[in-house]
Amino acid sequence: MANVPWAEVCEKFQAALALSRVELHKNPEKEPYKSKYSARALLEEVKALLGPAPEDEDERPEAEDGPGAGDHALGLPAEVVEPEGPVAQRAVRLAVIEFHLGVNHIDTEELSAGEEHLVKCLRLLRRYRLSHDCVSLCIQAQNNLGILWSEREEIETAQAYLESSEALYNQYMKEVGSPPLDPTERFLPEEEKLTEQERSKRFEKVYTHNLYYLAQVYQHLEMFEKAAHYCHSTLKRQLEHNAYHPIEWAINAATLSQFYINKLCFMEARHCLSAANVIFGQTGKISATEDTPEAEGEVPELYHQRKGEIARCWIKYCLTLMQNAQLSMQDNIGELDLDKQSELRALRKKELDEEESIRKKAVQFGTGELCDAISAVEEKVSYLRPLDFEEARELFLLGQHYVFEAKEFFQIDGYVTDHIEVVQDHSALFKVLAFFETDMERRCKMHKRRIAMLEPLTVDLNPQYYLLVNRQIQFEIAHAYYDMMDLKVAIADRLRDPDSHIVKKINNLNKSALKYYQLFLDSLRDPNKVFPEHIGEDVLRPAMLAKFRVARLYGKIITADPKKELENLATSLEHYKFIVDYCEKHPEAAQEIEVELELSKEMVSLLPTKMERFRTKMALT
Repeated sequence: MANVPWAEVCEKFQAALALSRVELHKNPEKEPYKSKYSARALLEEVKALLGPAPEDEDERPEAEDGPGAGDHALGLPAEVVEPEGPVAQRAVRLAVIEFHLGVNHIDTEELSAGEEHLVKCLRLLRRYRLSHDCVSLCIQAQNNLGILWSEREEIETAQAYLESSEALYNQYMKEVGSPPLDPTERFLPEEEKLTEQERSKRFEKVYTHNLYYLAQVYQHLEMFEKAAHYCHSTLKRQLEHNAYHPIEWAINAATLSQFYINKLCFMEARHCLSAANVIFGQTGKISATEDTPEAEGEVPELYHQRKGEIARCWIKYCLTLMQNAQLSMQDNIGELDLDKQSELRALRKKELDEEESIRKKAVQFGTGELCDAISAVEEKVSYLRPLDFEEARELFLLGQHYVFEAKEFFQIDGYVTDHIEVVQDHSALFKVLAFFETDMERRCKMHKRRIAMLEPLTVDLNPQYYLLVNRQIQFEIAHAYYDMMDLKVAIADRLRDPDSHIVKKINNLNKSALKYYQLFLDSLRDPNKVFPEHIGEDVLRPAMLAKFRVARLYGKIITADPKKELENLATSLEHYKFIVDYCEKHPEAAQEIEVELELSKEMVSLLPTKMERFRTKMALT
């Protein structure tokens, strides 16, 4: 290196960095990695100019550098050792080059070579890992090894590297604390060195990336609580350091809301979704940065897709909150229990009194104006379980607003499964709203709306390719007709003398429910149209429920023809007997339909006597 001016070495390094940042689509179509390969050649030149690594660092066996190698690799150093003297300085500069060569090879999908360079980088830094000059580089190398092993689906190895990075950051901040040198500064003249503020910003960004990767690893390992904690920490830090991509940040916050929804932590879920809305609204208003090289306005399809995905998260919020309220207030036949409703009203005051203390424990994003903007969205949406129709209707209307928003992108042409799921959620919103409605005619109209949106889907879908989805829709339509029939029967029971129009309406609803339950049951038959002797676990409960409801529907058909009524009772008995016989042969099925099985046994016992009396009466007339 004595023959080459240091300034020239630095220029080569800076040129390599510039080439590394060139986006793939800006390279020739047949040579997508052209700029990466050019950067690699310059890095190799710099490496050669720096000379060989110090012997004691370069000749250690590689086995010592893998995860679990104790203090020599992922273990924390016992003390802070700064790289002093020309030999140590050269080792650190070589480590910087090895790091960039490692990232370069990973970018060109040469993972084994990338791993080798990153391991060399860590080996060169071994004794200086906790130093002001090397800690950032060391964490970055371990972060990249964590990503690499994660891509290989060696999640526990990735976890070891990433947790080591986290521990190293924490120890450095505790024992040293000052903003460390950025690796690129090793090849900058003194007058171009970074300010303390810029160093701190870059180091914190490295740590934020570490938390982000850890969140993904914990998600893979199904450590969901930990994954949510790290995801929240990442999002919060990105806002604090103003280092985020609005679309990406918003979708991550919306995704985090689903974790809180599943835990029934609705205040936290609402906060995540409100923050997602506010940050998503910044799209196109933030200038391009190193993290977001292109203006977001240039990716309209991604924008609309993410908008639709956030809308779907809001739908789940509204639906789950309403369903949770229903579960808390329904009796053993699924109707509103007024005593339970009164108890929850009494608890509501306590919940409101505790709101402030709950809020302090809840997740919080942003400060100042951003915090105010998020709060403004939150205040329009309740996080408390609705206790009556008016409160439920507010959540329903919000959910329906987001249904329409989601359907703008997730259309039947191109996004079949997503579109159907959105429609099913829309139907579910009407279903749960009907629970809160006291007027039976209005409840009927809500179920009618459900049928109107679901029936066209059965026409559009090819049952060969969408068998499971078809089954779900058939079952749901059948259940909607079934609920409507029950409501019409209840309305008729209130009248002294129901007219023929009401009777016809009840029978038509009965017929439609039977049609769709039968379509569902027929879908379980084999290619020879034979019903299975053993029903699969995934469809056992719905199949048994369908059989039970078909039995009940035949018993509810209103007819003046005694012969026809006897036939209906016989068909009803046949279905009840199927349930009883199946559960005797397959005892595990009894656990799935305990209530329906007991009722089926009663009907198997009672119906033959009723049918015999009916025959006797027919003979006498």
